[in-house]
Amino acid sequence: MTLAQRDLAVIWHPYTQMLTAATPIGIKKGEGAYLFTENGHKLIDAISSWWVNIHGHAHPHIAQKVFEQLQTLEHAIFAGFTHLGAIDLAEKILSILPSNQRKVFYTDNGSTAVEVALKMSLQYWSNQNQKRLKILAFENAYHGDTFGAMAVSGRSAFTAPFDALLFDVIFIPTPDERNVKTLKSQITHHQSDIACFIFEPLVQGASGMLMYEAEYLDELILHCHSHNILTIADEVMTGFGRTGKLFATDYLQHKPDIMCFSKGLTGGTMPLGLTTCSQNIYEAFLSTDKLKTLFHGHSFTANPVACASALASFDILMQPQTMLNIIRITAQHHAFKLKIQKHPKLKNVRQKGTILAIEWQNNADTSYFSDLRTQLYDFFISKNIILRPLGNIIYILPPYCISNTDLNYIYEQIELALEIF
Repeated sequence: MTLAQRDLAVIWHPYTQMLTAATPIGIKKGEGAYLFTENGHKLIDAISSWWVNIHGHAHPHIAQKVFEQLQTLEHAIFAGFTHLGAIDLAEKILSILPSNQRKVFYTDNGSTAVEVALKMSLQYWSNQNQKRLKILAFENAYHGDTFGAMAVSGRSAFTAPFDALLFDVIFIPTPDERNVKTLKSQITHHQSDIACFIFEPLVQGASGMLMYEAEYLDELILHCHSHNILTIADEVMTGFGRTGKLFATDYLQHKPDIMCFSKGLTGGTMPLGLTTCSQNIYEAFLSTDKLKTLFHGHSFTANPVACASALASFDILMQPQTMLNIIRITAQHHAFKLKIQKHPKLKNVRQKGTILAIEWQNNADTSYFSDLRTQLYDFFISKNIILRPLGNIIYILPPYCISNTDLNYIYEQIELALEIF
């Protein structure tokens, strides 16, 4: 039996209508920017396998460090105990974050990193006997699929079955020159109720790589801070070089109080999440009253093997060649953007660093479930490229090791797709 046949007998896939879905593609191995199928095809992983694989598949340095860790310590309870990997990783991550970030809380993935950030914010006020229960978030946001993360995400078909169970959120549009003054007035009106403001800095990923300017986000952060509203940067997708700098918040003058990380954290090798916070937030939980403890944890919190893979990924991230690759990909994307942005079939072409999003003019259906989405996905798979469109929007978000040759091949196939669809 093939991998696909065995899979269909026992597995339920994410974001997939199993009745009508195409047969899953069996993958036998990965190497660099490629995944190899059981049928012998070599696919270019142009989306870094859901945005996680920043250095390429089966990276030998990460593999070696994971191997070494497995021979020493595979796991240890993290309540009342610690280990070298967790300490080293926390120290290194904090060394490249904004200087106000002082403490690291470990979780398992992006959604749980966001859950912790929300709980930190709400309990921060509760511990000070202040009732602030509202959360401010952007329309079209995506912060994850657990309940708290869903609640602060834009309402959509993905949240519809659960909408009645999600807590109330104040949603505002992303800021620009025209609306930023109105948004600040709206925040002022609700200031005494708002516990925190959560945002994807500069790029709203799952909503179609929607982009907005740092200048206006800076204004909102400063305004929130002036009204004693905590701010949370969800860098799960944008972190670790994706936007051209190490973090999207590096474009900002005013820094968030809390930050969330996952995806590229381990180079796509192991599940791991981080929530970092400022010293004043941490201190709000220090008390002789045990009820002021942050009651959150996971069985695999700060798993040593996951920490080892993150430390290895950090080594590669900080090599000069990695930033040169980020600069190279950014330049390649920009040149292609200039080449196609006036194409009559395109509504918009947008780019931030290594993220390039191309939006088709599709008057019939622009939703995630559009026929165009399926047609484009199948077309690129037939060309041995993994691009997973968000409705009528395709995006390229490759591992930093991708070659110019492969990028140019992807661009050529996009131009061909524009002739067909």
